[in-house]
Amino acid sequence: MSTLRPRTLDHVAFWVAGRGVIVRLLVERVGLRVIAEEAHFTLLGGDARRGKLTLFDAPGPRAVGPLAEVVLSVPDLAGAVARCGSDVIEVGEGITIRFVPGVSGDVVDLAGVVLRASDPVATASAYEVFGFERVAEARVEVAGAFVEFVVGDAAIPERPLLNHLAVLVDSAQEQADVARSLGIEVESMVDAANTIAAFLTGPGGVRIEYVEHKPTFALT
Repeated sequence: MSTLRPRTLDHVAFWVAGRGVIVRLLVERVGLRVIAEEAHFTLLGGDARRGKLTLFDAPGPRAVGPLAEVVLSVPDLAGAVARCGSDVIEVGEGITIRFVPGVSGDVVDLAGVVLRASDPVATASAYEVFGFERVAEARVEVAGAFVEFVVGDAAIPERPLLNHLAVLVDSAQEQADVARSLGIEVESMVDAANTIAAFLTGPGGVRIEYVEHKPTFALT
């Protein structure tokens, strides 16, 4: 049987009402840089081909829903803690970021995401169908980047903070075809300037984007 094959965790996307304020905090305090900025979104990270964060404009207030925290690996943990006053920082509208020592050289990278789940163990099992590797009872990984599940209210609110999780793949269309063969809903396909993406409905209603970088991928 064909299986979904994510290569790594590409980005986490949020819906936010005050994008500009959060972007400034992420740049000045967290150490990210703006990779791309459009009328309705900002893409930030240490490198365009590493783990990133995307902020999309949306009416507020937003509700955190299943998102507990985002974990970033940083090359200078002591420096990040000095700038932020702690290894955990709230950057606005419910986005909580935790720092861990860097494993990706001299750039900030996406180490993982923590999600709430009514049954963390069962949710981790469900993510295996989506191509994630089970590494603990309530934790899955893809190429070392993790998604961890903790007990909490996982209901998707009317105005969620979490837009989607994204994993990098070789072919978005191929992954969409595999998803359909497995009975997984493909919400949409999006052909953008640098990427092609298949959006799937993941466990608990969390949207998962299977994103392909085009050969002409020009972000740096």
